[in-house]
Amino acid sequence: MSRVLVSGGTGFVGRFIVEHLIAHRYEVIVSGRHPPDNSFFSRNLPFVPLVLDLDRDQSAAFDGIDGFVHAAFDHVEGKYRGGEGDDPESFRRANIDGSIRLFETARAAGVKRCVFLSSRAVYGSRRPGPIDETFAPDPDTLYGAVKVAVEDHLRLLATEDFSVASLRVTGVYGAAAPGRQHKWAELFANYLDGKPIQPRIGTEVHGDDVGAAVRLMLEADSDTVRGEVFNVSDLLLDVRQILSVVQTLTGSRHPLPEAASADGYLVMSTEKLRRLGWQPGGSELLATTIRELVTDSKSA
Repeated sequence: MSRVLVSGGTGFVGRFIVEHLIAHRYEVIVSGRHPPDNSFFSRNLPFVPLVLDLDRDQSAAFDGIDGFVHAAFDHVEGKYRGGEGDDPESFRRANIDGSIRLFETARAAGVKRCVFLSSRAVYGSRRPGPIDETFAPDPDTLYGAVKVAVEDHLRLLATEDFSVASLRVTGVYGAAAPGRQHKWAELFANYLDGKPIQPRIGTEVHGDDVGAAVRLMLEADSDTVRGEVFNVSDLLLDVRQILSVVQTLTGSRHPLPEAASADGYLVMSTEKLRRLGWQPGGSELLATTIRELVTDSKSA
């Protein structure tokens, strides 16, 4: 597996996948609506236009491609849940039908592996956990329902020559591309300005760990991953934990928010993925990343 096409490679999560793959000597072709700036990735990469359009022939994008990672998603900017805005039908058409068309085109072009970035949203919002992949999806948002629909269609396309897998990814953290803000930038700024912070809790995984999960899907034995789904998550965090690291690094005397309750919060088991050798960075990577984010914001 040498040449991999990454749709949505210029997105926040897609960029981590691209960087991880090129760090492991993959030849990566980035696709999306618009080519990135030259400084967006750590090196210049080839780009091909690719959109979620059921009616467009985009077969040329898959010429000579061994693996396809589908990380693109059409949504209202800044939103995933609720990203359909006031046009849910177009949202479904682009993200379900448009995605399926890309998968079919990839298979017809002879692509051997396909990885779809799904979401923890397929399980719904609040269920007793930890939840593993044997739990039936029960989405309570259109976003989650769309992800389930794409997973189901992709599974039907699997053959011995076309190995497909879906990754149900939780919230992703890490450094942003040059000129962009990381996901916690506003949170850090508000805390350091002494503004009140509401308690909040969520599961997180570093973007490079997502990239490692994608690489596993490309490299693992085909019979092991074909037609399978895998949970991708690492830490259950509340903003108090995150900001306590910021407080220590900056010497801020502003009070931390109250700890958020984890009762009933959906936590995904990742044992299935770990059995393939995946090992996320945990609290150590979290602390290192926050330190880098704080340092970068000071030097900006």
